[in-house]
Amino acid sequence: MKLSIVSPVYGAAALLEELVKEIETAANELTNDYEIILVEDHSPDDSGVIIQQICRRNQRVKGIFLSRNFGQQYALNAGLDAATGDWIVTLDCDLQDTPSFIKDLYEKAMEGYDVVFASRQNRQDGNIKKMGSTLFNRLLGYLTDTQQDESIANYVLYKREVVNAMQKMGDYRRYYPLMNHWVGFNSAKLPIPHKERTDGRSSSYTLMKRISLALNTSVAFSTKPLRLIVYFGVFLVGLSIIAGIIMAIHYVMTGITVSGWLTLFVSLWFIAGVLMMTIGIIAVYIGEVYIQAKGRPSYIVDKTINF
Repeated sequence: MKLSIVSPVYGAAALLEELVKEIETAANELTNDYEIILVEDHSPDDSGVIIQQICRRNQRVKGIFLSRNFGQQYALNAGLDAATGDWIVTLDCDLQDTPSFIKDLYEKAMEGYDVVFASRQNRQDGNIKKMGSTLFNRLLGYLTDTQQDESIANYVLYKREVVNAMQKMGDYRRYYPLMNHWVGFNSAKLPIPHKERTDGRSSSYTLMKRISLALNTSVAFSTKPLRLIVYFGVFLVGLSIIAGIIMAIHYVMTGITVSGWLTLFVSLWFIAGVLMMTIGIIAVYIGEVYIQAKGRPSYIVDKTINF
C-alpha cells in the first residue's frame, strides 16, 4: 500500500519541520512506501526556503511551488493531482489536526469506507473564527442544499478512486467539501481532538473571506440563488396584489385615497432595488460561465522538487 500525504503550506515556516517529523512517524506505522507532498502557496514568510531545505535532506518529501497565491483549495488541487498513493491524506500545515491520527483514519477506512473525515472535537480556535466558520457553513449549506458539518475541514483520508473521480470534475472553482459530497462513495467520520496552533499566528481566513468563499462556491455549485430570485418575484407580486386590495377596501370604506406621490416614490425605489439585485445575481452567474469558458488552469506550478 502506497500512502500520499498532501499539505498546502501558507504562513507556517515555524511549523514545517515538526509537521514533516510527525507525518513520518504516523506514516511509518502503516507502510514503508509513502510520500509527503508540501504545496507552497506563495507564502509571504520563509516557508518556501524551509521546504527546499527539507526536500534536500529527505527524498520522501516532495515540494510543489505555485507561481502565485491561488488559495488553499487550489493548493490542495495541485497536491492531489501530483499524489500517486493508493490512499491519500490531506491535512492543514498548522498542526492543529494531529498527523498521528492518520493510522486511526486508515483503520476506520478498512471497515469498508472510501473516504474518512476527521471530525474536530473541542476546537481550539478563537470565538471570531468559530463564529465565522458557523456562519460560513450555514450560509453555504443553505445556498447549496447540502448538509455542511463545521467540525470537518481538510483532514481527510481518500481512496485513490475517490481522488480520480474528483479530478474528472471540470469545475474551475474548487471546494473539496462540496466535491466530496457530489462524487459520493462510502464515507465515515472519526472524532479527533483539535489542538491549539503553537506558532502564535492566526488563520488567514477572515470572516469576510469566508463569506466571499461561501457566495462564490454557492454560485459555482448551485443554482439556488437564481431560484430564490423567482420565489422573491412571486412574493412581490403577491404582496402587490394584497396591497392593492387593501387600498381599494380602504377607499370604499372611508372615501379617502392614499397619497399617490408617497406610494409612487416608495414603489419605484423598491422595484429599482429588486431589479439591481436580480441583475447582480444573474451577472455573477454569467461571470462564472465566462470564467469557466476561458478554460484557465486552477493553478500554475512554478517548480517542483523530488518529483
